[in-house]
Amino acid sequence: MSLYDDTVLVLKGYEDQEELRQAYLDHLEAHPDGLWKSCHAGHITASALVVDPEHGRVLLTLHKKLRMWLQMGGHCEPQDATLAAAALREATEESGIGGLALVPGGPVRLDRHPIPPPCRWHFDVQHAVLAPSGATQEISDESLDLRWFRYDEVAGVADESVVRLLEATLTRL
Repeated sequence: MSLYDDTVLVLKGYEDQEELRQAYLDHLEAHPDGLWKSCHAGHITASALVVDPEHGRVLLTLHKKLRMWLQMGGHCEPQDATLAAAALREATEESGIGGLALVPGGPVRLDRHPIPPPCRWHFDVQHAVLAPSGATQEISDESLDLRWFRYDEVAGVADESVVRLLEATLTRL
């Protein structure tokens, strides 16, 4: 199965945010290249919130370009077998933490947001991953900083999309 087919199946199986979910599916139907950064109409991205439930905290990255505290994530790559694998790869690369485990049940939420030209939209499929006990993060070249935040601190440092992702993740857990 191709990454495109996996993404369509994942989205068809996602039961929340019906209108937005359909917009993602319509985008992919209209743009067979809609998974890739080269699709200027917009493209699917895969992200993951790194969660440490043992200590009631999440790991956020201070994004180098956007200068905002965000979950880990980014563009799909040709070697990604599934959308979940893309999210796990991005979380591992950007956090430097080995042994992350996807929270079962597929994506936690969807978040479509405009991006600077030449592209128009990121159609982000957001997952959550569990950090292993004693995890130590390592800053990648895509980050200015990595920091653990208690659940109750996230709203003070991150935007609404991250707060909604945390809320959806905690509901899933």
